[in-house]
Amino acid sequence: MKPIYLDYNATTPIDKEVREAMLPYLDEHFGNPSSSHWYGIQAKKTLENARLQISRLINCSPNEIIFTSGGTESNNFAIKGFTFANREKGNHIITSTIEHPAVIEVCKFLEKNGFEISYIPVDKYGIVNLPELEKAITAQTILITIMHANNEVGTIQPIEEISEIARKNEIIFHTDAAQSVGKIPVDVNSLGVDMLSIAGHKMYAPKGVGALYIRNGLSIENIMHGAGQERGIRPGTENILEIVGLGKACEIARRDLEKNISNMRAMRDKLHEMLIEKFPDLKLNGHPKNRLPNTLNVCFKNVDEYFQLSLFLEIAASAGAACHSDVVTLSPVLQAMNVPLELAKGTIRFSTGKMTTEKEIKQAVKIIQNLVK
Repeated sequence: MKPIYLDYNATTPIDKEVREAMLPYLDEHFGNPSSSHWYGIQAKKTLENARLQISRLINCSPNEIIFTSGGTESNNFAIKGFTFANREKGNHIITSTIEHPAVIEVCKFLEKNGFEISYIPVDKYGIVNLPELEKAITAQTILITIMHANNEVGTIQPIEEISEIARKNEIIFHTDAAQSVGKIPVDVNSLGVDMLSIAGHKMYAPKGVGALYIRNGLSIENIMHGAGQERGIRPGTENILEIVGLGKACEIARRDLEKNISNMRAMRDKLHEMLIEKFPDLKLNGHPKNRLPNTLNVCFKNVDEYFQLSLFLEIAASAGAACHSDVVTLSPVLQAMNVPLELAKGTIRFSTGKMTTEKEIKQAVKIIQNLVK
């Protein structure tokens, strides 16, 4: 038997409807959307339809969507592209201590290239300290980049409040929404963001495709150079096959959002309730309510690294700490939240999906109970 899959925050399987939508683009619809003949025109229509499908999900104009290879590239384009284009206005960026490496590593790179970065701390739930964020703003601050929802603990950030702070100080605001798009309502106008990153493989589309929302009027400098595809911002022949998949996944997410939220939350809560019943001293990481409906990050007490190794043979999930040559490496997110090392060693992130069943949850709890014993 295959292990029970409870790692949907890491990646998702391709939805059957997405797969069906992609199949014709493997052979019969192979045109280059930059070509002016019939094959190219068909590809161009497909490209623009996918742009429309994404824009409808996040409530923006289709011409504000740029296709990328995924969340990492979207974050790189947003942060580097904006700061390079606007460095004469200032060289200061504000982010948080719990961002994904696709943001943290970009900021570290910019630090080596004349930019100053403020890393704002979070509280015990993983929520960004807003007074500290506001205090960090200087006359040189040109960009704030804070994730919408954390990939490890699921905590949802107060994006609307941060956007108010950004607007008040005339600062551009980017959010990495790779974990939130398709799991909770995401409306760029309600959130008040200027740029937003999307990753296809987090929402039942293929790996290797993503999108970046850039508000009209925003100046972005190329970090890749070539022909004029994607408004000249992201050159290179578009990956039509996977863009079709991303567009279809966004259409499905919009159509089934409430149903999917309901199932993910029900399965997550069922798992949590059953684990608490078996392990009363289980500790929850992340906000108890204001988190993604599918994410459960918990600490098992008095377990060692063999618990994780054995668990992952039967349940696909993610660890909060890794042990290499007797050295324990703690997740930067758990470090930022001040989770004690002894607890972090027994931390597991379970993340449910729209396909998760109650049968899988019950079986997972039995497996965990036997392993802990």
